[in-house]
Amino acid sequence: MADSSSSSSSSSSSWYQVYLKLKFFSRIRRLLVNKTSSTKQSGPSTNQSQEIIVYQEERRFVGVDDDDGILQRSVKKLHFGSREEKAAAATEIKRLAGDDLRRRKLMADLGVIPPLVAMVGSEYAPDHRRLAVQALLELANGTCTNKALIVQAGIFLKLYENVNIEESAKPEFAQLIMSLSSLVNAQFPIDSSKILPLVLHMLESDSSVETKTLCLGTLYNLSNMIGNVGSLVTNEVIQTLLKLSSIKEASEKALATLGNLVVTSMGKKALENSPLVPECLIEILTWDDKSKSQELSAYILMILAHQSSLQRTKMAEGGIVPILLQVALLGSTLAQKRALKLLQWFKDERQMKMGPHSGPQTRRPSFSSPMHVDAGEGKKLMKKMVQQSLHKNMETITRRANGNSDKSNSKIKLLEISSSSKSLPY
Repeated sequence: MADSSSSSSSSSSSWYQVYLKLKFFSRIRRLLVNKTSSTKQSGPSTNQSQEIIVYQEERRFVGVDDDDGILQRSVKKLHFGSREEKAAAATEIKRLAGDDLRRRKLMADLGVIPPLVAMVGSEYAPDHRRLAVQALLELANGTCTNKALIVQAGIFLKLYENVNIEESAKPEFAQLIMSLSSLVNAQFPIDSSKILPLVLHMLESDSSVETKTLCLGTLYNLSNMIGNVGSLVTNEVIQTLLKLSSIKEASEKALATLGNLVVTSMGKKALENSPLVPECLIEILTWDDKSKSQELSAYILMILAHQSSLQRTKMAEGGIVPILLQVALLGSTLAQKRALKLLQWFKDERQMKMGPHSGPQTRRPSFSSPMHVDAGEGKKLMKKMVQQSLHKNMETITRRANGNSDKSNSKIKLLEISSSSKSLPY
């Protein structure tokens, strides 16, 4: 209690000192103006010189505390000034807010957030709206409290009025939305239906990759809250995410969001009913230079294939098995594990026995009897598939082998052995 009272008293003392200084210089300014008006023969140049001297003396005397005076005037203009004065005040708020976190919190306590949120409305000029968004971005930086105050001030309703903003302003609007959407990680309720129209508009329009990446970050944040899944699925977000997942620059964010949605019944059903599935996900498995995208795509395919013979059939018809073999040999450690799991499911498809917590299962063959393994129809089928895919994949495997001699040479030898051996190397 003593610390809080001492800090509050020192803060009030600082503000009182600023007030006294500003009052002192206001009196000096009025005195000089009165003297200038009484001696008109001195001319306009003398008047300007006197004003400059007063301004310089004021700046020199006030020093560091000058920013506090600017902040006071800016707060007053935001509440009571004209639109041009509010725009100038927003510029100062943006500059001052970037200095330190304590000042950003102080600004929020002084009530700058509601008038700035109001400036984002369509009744203001585009330049004024952009200035307000920039100032709010600075105020939201590093403080969940300020983000919550911005949301409570009705920012999403104002942003909804900016669907047709100019291209140059889209990244800043998208960045503000993504910053505010991170509140879901702090269990702060965010109504996704208020911001989805603008986010989807920017994703579907001819926006820059930067803007689309920021919008995907917003969707990912929203998908972390289970209560938002319904609005994300019903607003055709799935289709948009699937299309963007085919763009390498945006694939990781899009696939990560799909990974959050597919674990829910609504999200899984929406993916199963999409005409883009599983073809676009199988295509991503062939991206040797995007290991993270491969891992996420394999994860989604595993969930779709789990306990769904129809989805496994669609994947097999889409040519997934040869691609899975390539990933199992050349992919990252996690991608290899997921590819091998999917291959095991396809291998055991005809003798499937579904368990409550696993994929397709069957009675494991007795490895004490090699003749039993060789006679298995699944082994013969997989051996044939390996032989068919060998020539198709050899060029890629050889290229990768040249880049990583030790590891890849062993895998190429393993592939060559598998083409003539009695079983797969897994």
